[in-house]
Amino acid sequence: MVWLAAGLILAGLGGCTPAGYYAQAVGGHLALLQAARPIDELLADPASPAELKSRLALARRIRAFAVAELGLPDNASYQRYSDLRRRAAVWNVAAAPPDSLTLRRWCFPVAGCVAYRGYYDEAEARALAERLTREEGLEVRVYGVPAYSTLGWLNWAGGDPLLSTFIRYPEGELARLLFHELAHQQVYVGGDTAFNESYATAVERLGVARWLSSQAGDAARREYAAFDARRQAFRQLVRQARAELAAIYEQNRAQALTESALAAMKSEAMAGFRQRYQALKASWAAAGTPYDAYDPWVAGANNAFFGIQAAYDDGVPAFEALFAREGGDWGRFHAAVQALAALPQAERQQRLQALADG
Repeated sequence: MVWLAAGLILAGLGGCTPAGYYAQAVGGHLALLQAARPIDELLADPASPAELKSRLALARRIRAFAVAELGLPDNASYQRYSDLRRRAAVWNVAAAPPDSLTLRRWCFPVAGCVAYRGYYDEAEARALAERLTREEGLEVRVYGVPAYSTLGWLNWAGGDPLLSTFIRYPEGELARLLFHELAHQQVYVGGDTAFNESYATAVERLGVARWLSSQAGDAARREYAAFDARRQAFRQLVRQARAELAAIYEQNRAQALTESALAAMKSEAMAGFRQRYQALKASWAAAGTPYDAYDPWVAGANNAFFGIQAAYDDGVPAFEALFAREGGDWGRFHAAVQALAALPQAERQQRLQALADG
């Protein structure tokens, strides 16, 4: 789904994760790199479709803007293009207990601990999800992501290429995704998914606003405004339902509710979420802009789904406040985020909460 920011898959060596998992991670990424061709080569190739050339040229302009205007890394990433011939770059698995929104974490020697596990083969991802449900009783979510970041550590090998899974996104969405992924190369804290994703989401929002205001045409601005309005309205529903579920689970921890009472309260909260979504869809249809892309997510909504969204949303206001505090100066902003990243996690969270509280 394009409203989910991209997942991060990094292959490490050793650790407690089975060797087979690392083998598919290394093999999948090498195949992606081997399929990559330089943008210059594709633009000069008469066999390249005109539409693809147009999108590559746009991505190149966005990439240059990210460096010149947003202070993001100037390196080998997004200077090549890979046609993956599939609908997602990787498939992530997220999981949470039936009475909590806290996501299961997987730890890797290079990337640290993250709240998802990614596969280049969808069938393998779904097999893991089935095992987690059957053996551990977890609620799981499998979702395809269009891109991922190797944090700049593989720029010596050509960096992260542009991919067929997102190159045809609308202009604003393409800019948003590239800004997000480059932000992961700017600052990354091993083991703190919420910090990393909230920072990158803040960068994408602030960056795409600047891109649209100074570089895009009226049609692209209108298209993005309509798309983002739907996204923000849906995310508000998700935040409301997540807060309701969190309150239920907190009550359960305090009072040790019976299994049937907990299930009834949870079911009521989920039903309310789905009813509000249907009302939102009806409002879009009444306005002449019907939209149903969120249907699969709502149909399968569970604790894992709500936990995923928390990682991308909850810390964004703090980073936006930090950007304002630094006078909208991108260099100062990134430096301030890097300073936060160097702090112990508890102190880092306290600083972010203070920023969010104003």
